[in-house]
Amino acid sequence: MTDLMSQVVTTDRGTIRGSDEGPVFSFRGIPYAASPVDALRLTAPQNHPGWSEVREAVSAGPAAPQGPSRLERIMGHRKPYWSEDGSLTLNVWTPRSALEDNNPRPVLVWFHGGGFTSGSGGWDWYDGARLAQTGNVVVVTANYRLGPLGYLHLPQIGADNLGVQDQGAVLRWVRDNIASFGGDPQAVTVGGQSAGAYAALYLALDPATGFLVDRVLLESGPWGLPPQDPEQAAETAEEYLKLLGIEGSPDPGAALRSLPVEQLLSTYAELGARLARPGDSAPPMYPVLGGAGLPRSWQQALPDGRLQGKDLLIGTARNEMTAFFAFDPRIQSLTEQGALDLLAGRLGSEAPAAYQQYAAKVPHGTPAEVFTALHTDALFRNDALRIADHHAADGNGTYVYRFDYRPAGDPDHLGAAHCVELPFLFMTFDNYPDSPMLGEPGDGQRALGREFGTAVAAFVATGSASDWPAYTPGADARIRHFG
Repeated sequence: MTDLMSQVVTTDRGTIRGSDEGPVFSFRGIPYAASPVDALRLTAPQNHPGWSEVREAVSAGPAAPQGPSRLERIMGHRKPYWSEDGSLTLNVWTPRSALEDNNPRPVLVWFHGGGFTSGSGGWDWYDGARLAQTGNVVVVTANYRLGPLGYLHLPQIGADNLGVQDQGAVLRWVRDNIASFGGDPQAVTVGGQSAGAYAALYLALDPATGFLVDRVLLESGPWGLPPQDPEQAAETAEEYLKLLGIEGSPDPGAALRSLPVEQLLSTYAELGARLARPGDSAPPMYPVLGGAGLPRSWQQALPDGRLQGKDLLIGTARNEMTAFFAFDPRIQSLTEQGALDLLAGRLGSEAPAAYQQYAAKVPHGTPAEVFTALHTDALFRNDALRIADHHAADGNGTYVYRFDYRPAGDPDHLGAAHCVELPFLFMTFDNYPDSPMLGEPGDGQRALGREFGTAVAAFVATGSASDWPAYTPGADARIRHFG
C-alpha cells in the first residue's frame, strides 16, 4: 500500500510512515539490510527480517561506527551518534507534486564522503529536501560500513569490500522499492562526493550493479588513489590483527566479532597513526581491487565500455588538497628541498621538473602551496579530466564543472577546498554553523546554491545540465565554473 498523502508506504520489508515537510515528503532511517551485529558483523549485508507494525520513519538511523573526521577543521565539528545496530539505513525525499500527476520521478542515489572512515547519509548536511524540491526528483541518501568494519580485507571470514557491498544493497533496494515513493527505478543516477564518488563510479562499472545505474554524478573523487592492492590489504589486515592481540587466532572472525566495537575503532586509529606519512591522504583500509564490487580498476573498465551509454557529470573543487594540508604543520613548514624529498617517493626522478612546473603555476607560492597545488591535480583533477575525455570521446553525454567558491576573506587560505560544494548542492547552509570552508553564508551563497543545485538536478532528471554545454575532449571552455 502506498498513501503518500498520509505519509504511509509499504516496502518489501514492512510499512513505514514518514513526515510531511510541505513541498516534499521525507522517510528517514529505513533499513535496507539487517543490522551488522553479532554473527553478522564483518559479513556481506543480509536481508532485514522486516516488521509487522507500521514503522515510524521520521528520524535518521545512527551512523555507522566511526572515529572523528579528518576534515573537521574545515567542515566544522560534529559529534556523530553511531551504532552498529540499525546503522544500515537510508533516507528518501520525494516531491509532493509526484502525487498530483502519478508520474514517476527520476532518482538520485547519493553516497557521502569521509575517506571511507567517517560520515553518514543521515546527517543534516545531506538533507535532500531542497534538492528534491528544486529538481522535482526523488533523492536517496544512505549509510554504509566504514573503516575496519567496512574495508578490513579478510575474505576468508566474509570481510570483502563490505562497504561496497552495502552500497550495492542500497541500489537493489531502490530497484525493488522506489516506485512506491514516486520514483522511477528505470531512471537512477548514482552519485556521491569524495569516497562516495569513488564508490559511485565503481557501482556503475561493476557488471553486478551497473545495470541498475542510468547516470553518474561524481564530485571530487580521489581518482589518483588506486584501489588497494590485495597483498597490501592482507598485510594491513595482519598488522591490524596483531595490534588487536588476535594474530594467529584459529578463528579470527569469531575473535573480531567478540571484541567491543570501540576497541576495533581505537585500534584502527592506532594503525592509521603508524601508517601515516606526510602528504599521503590514503586511509589504512579502503576498497580492494579484485574484491566484491571492484573486479577491475576504472582504467581497465572504461576501455571495455563498462560506462558506455550512461550520462556523466563530473567535477572538482579548485583547491581540493587545502582541506588536507592547510592545517598540517608538516606540510606548511616544508622547504623546497623538503617538498622535493616527499615528491621523490611518488615521482622519482621526475619530482624536480614537476615541482618547477607547479611553482610556475603558483607565482610567489610557498613550497607548501606548490606541493598542495600539485597534489590537487594528481589526486583529483587530472584523472577527472581523463575520465571525462574518454567518456565524451565515446559519444556519451558528459558534463564537467569546477567549483571555485572561496569564503570571504579566507583567513585560513583554503580557497575552494575539498567538500566546499556540499552546502551549495543540498542548500543546507544553516547546518554548517562553524565551517571555515563556507564562512558566513548570505544571499550570494544561497543564489549560487540554487544555481548549482538546479544544474545537478537537471542532470539527474534529463541527463543534461540545462543550458550547460556538453563537454568534448580537451574542451576547457566547456568546463562550467561555479562561484
